[in-house]
Amino acid sequence: MKLNLKRPIVFFDLETTGVDISHDRIVEIAVVKVEPSGDKEVKVRRINPGMPIPPAATAVHGITDEDVKDSPRFEQIARSLYAFIEGCDLGGYNSNKFDVPMLAEEFLRAGVEVDFKNRKFVDVQTIFHKKEQRTLSAAYMFYCGKELENAHSASADTLATYEVLEAQLDRYPDLENDINFLAEYTSRDRSVDYAGRIMLDDNDCEVFAFGKYKGQSVAEVFRKEPSYYDWMMKGDFPLYTKRVITEIRLREIATK
Repeated sequence: MKLNLKRPIVFFDLETTGVDISHDRIVEIAVVKVEPSGDKEVKVRRINPGMPIPPAATAVHGITDEDVKDSPRFEQIARSLYAFIEGCDLGGYNSNKFDVPMLAEEFLRAGVEVDFKNRKFVDVQTIFHKKEQRTLSAAYMFYCGKELENAHSASADTLATYEVLEAQLDRYPDLENDINFLAEYTSRDRSVDYAGRIMLDDNDCEVFAFGKYKGQSVAEVFRKEPSYYDWMMKGDFPLYTKRVITEIRLREIATK
């Protein structure tokens, strides 16, 4: 089933040096931009992460330091990449938990202000796990009837993800061919900061999702214990998380 789109959606996949969004870096990014007309534009780019690629990461995606030694740094392509995905919804496989937070972090490190607030996020893995509980390779075989060649290659994984979503729409009548519905269906949680450190509670209040103040209002904690804000800003938290808590802190100061 062809996706019913009101605006473009970009499916993307990242290969990285690891899974710590605060410290690890992108080594390859592949994007498939799908227009409402169904036209697709595919881009794949290797990235020099500016740090050694651990052997464990190379074992997964096959990319070595030698492969990326002459590739651009992320900050060199950040603005053109952001312009390419501007105004698009975002889709991927396990993207809500990893790819979106990692991409946002890399943009911020490159000095590009990230504003995904009006985007819809469609995580194809969530649909698959809710329906079948499998991996991407199994999903590709299950839904598309084909072996996924070059698994863990960013371009292969990205194109497979797009094909799987189209096949899922054909298979499940209860899945609406609508990006708003799919974004809501695949939403992991009510995360405010992508990394899931700050959440919205049932009253749309920002609360901590970790630590000794889990479930408590961020603004209230900062009022009672300003040093907690300082601790987070100096700590090993993602840049976007620090941006979110700073916005909350400044909003509270302005209302005093």
